Amino acid sequence: MVRTQIQLTDEQARRLKAAAAREGMSVSAIIRRSVDADKALAVGGARDDAEIRRRAIEAIGCCNSGLGDLSERHDDYLDEAYSE
Repeated sequence: MVRTQIQLTDEQARRLKAAAAREGMSVSAIIRRSVDADKALAVGGARDDAEIRRRAIEAIGCCNSGLGDLSERHDDYLDEAYSE
């Protein structure tokens, strides 16, 4: 294992300690688990920009809202949804 030093805000430290206590783990174990779960830090690292663009373009048109004017009135529809 490699020792390292990090700086956290008071709130981050409080939440980290609470999570460790709740799960019966050390603070270090919680941090290691979080690093392992971070896809950007996973083996192979984050996808490159070309891969991200390719996947975004693939997603275009994959869903159908049934609304012909959604791209023009998206703010109106969002306002309606939150008003309900």
